[in-house]
Amino acid sequence: MAALAVLFAIVFINLVGFGLILPLLPFFGQSLEAAAWQITLMFSAYSLGQFFGEPFWGRLSDRIGRKPVLLITVGANAVGYLALAFAPNIWVAIAVRLFTGLGAGNISTVHGYVADVTPPQLRAGRMGLLGAAFGLGFIVGPGLGGLLVRPELGRLGYQLPIFASAALAALAAAAVVLFLRESRAAADPATPRAPFLAGVRDARRHPVIARVLLVTLIYTAGIAGMEGVFGLWTEARYAWGAREVGLVFMVVGVVSVICQGFLAGRLARRFGESQVLACGMLLFGGSLVLQVLGNQPWMVVAAMAVGASGMAMAMPNISALISRSADPDRQGAMLGLNMAASSASRIAGPMAAGALFSAFGHDWPFLIGAALTVPAAIMAVNAGRAFRREQAIKSAP
Repeated sequence: MAALAVLFAIVFINLVGFGLILPLLPFFGQSLEAAAWQITLMFSAYSLGQFFGEPFWGRLSDRIGRKPVLLITVGANAVGYLALAFAPNIWVAIAVRLFTGLGAGNISTVHGYVADVTPPQLRAGRMGLLGAAFGLGFIVGPGLGGLLVRPELGRLGYQLPIFASAALAALAAAAVVLFLRESRAAADPATPRAPFLAGVRDARRHPVIARVLLVTLIYTAGIAGMEGVFGLWTEARYAWGAREVGLVFMVVGVVSVICQGFLAGRLARRFGESQVLACGMLLFGGSLVLQVLGNQPWMVVAAMAVGASGMAMAMPNISALISRSADPDRQGAMLGLNMAASSASRIAGPMAAGALFSAFGHDWPFLIGAALTVPAAIMAVNAGRAFRREQAIKSAP
């Protein structure tokens, strides 16, 4: 439990830095005179980096250990934030976000660490606690970002939160060095390395992991689309700025902490990971519809809180299903593939949302995202059935 407490603190520090700049990115892009499609491309570039980074770092952490991979990736975050602050134009900012995404592809490594030190039956709960660290980061980060941003100072006013993000990432890297112990022995160098495509083929053939990866692909596209245009949507509908968007994300963080820290694990143990996962996605889809139907700013906050509860129920159970289904020596690789699937959706989601926003109106990204959660929920239920069949086969004499 001591190792989990240290990891919780590291994730919290890192996510505060991430949460600081996420709500202000659309407005930072506007300070660089970027169009809406270029701003959403900034989000997609980060996810493109994660798409390649997650499976690479996940597989590497299976071989050399979790700690060195966490140190490299968190350090890369600090460098990436600093470079973003001094980007002279939107295209350099997009390139920097691509680099930062490559370095930030460490979520699978974090989940792999938790899986290393947690019994299978407790993983959903502890993944939920880890998710609570993410949520706490989104409480402090966006709120702090809203306090630090100074739109009246022009571009400098948006650089201040980015500098704070770089400092927090450097602090997280120091915490990895000083306090985190390795959770697994390095693999034998003589052991042949399975090629990346072999891991993809193994995942595709696995009755549970294949379905969960499809859930991640479909569901995350809706999340990413919402995140990519939320600032622009609230500006168009309610004339909100970076401060208001940051405070809404802070509310999302509060709800996420409560749900992931106190409900996700209990619900998963009672109803099963797949059922809670499906319910969470439908809650998120319903929240997108509520945002469109609402006509008052407080309704946006209420709808985002509903969506946050849905995401809090979904995310830890995705990781728990994969970690319980994968072989112990392949957990980092399989979780990395899951994050790569998430990143693929985060590449396409913001770009598609930006195109829908510009071509058809600001509500369409939310409506399409809500529709995507229905097939994702059905696939989650099917994954649960496949998991139970596998467990029955393994326990048969």
